[in-house]
Amino acid sequence: MNVEPAVGENTVDSPFPTFPVAGVQQLLAALADPVRLEMVRRLMNGGGPMVCSALYDGINKSTATHHFTILREAGITERLAIDGHTVLRLRVEPVEAEVPGLLGSIVGKANRELSAPGF
Repeated sequence: MNVEPAVGENTVDSPFPTFPVAGVQQLLAALADPVRLEMVRRLMNGGGPMVCSALYDGINKSTATHHFTILREAGITERLAIDGHTVLRLRVEPVEAEVPGLLGSIVGKANRELSAPGF
């Protein structure tokens, strides 16, 4: 699977609302779903904003939109318009300020599980 960060990050516009980081229960609930965890894992490993279609496989667009909404409302991600394309960005700094180590720990474990024999 080839997951590429969004390119052409010259023109960043944020016409979309950004939500504050939610409480710990909402954060954990958002990350507990395997589809959303994979989206966050890809964003973290990608190192920057990514086009939405690069963040999921095997689900339809409306289901992906539902998952993106949950991640945004938990304050984990934000939507941006970059060079006319809508992309998602992981909000590492704000989440880390509220719950230090959360994203790194969860994504690190998810990465280890995917690289373990049998996956």
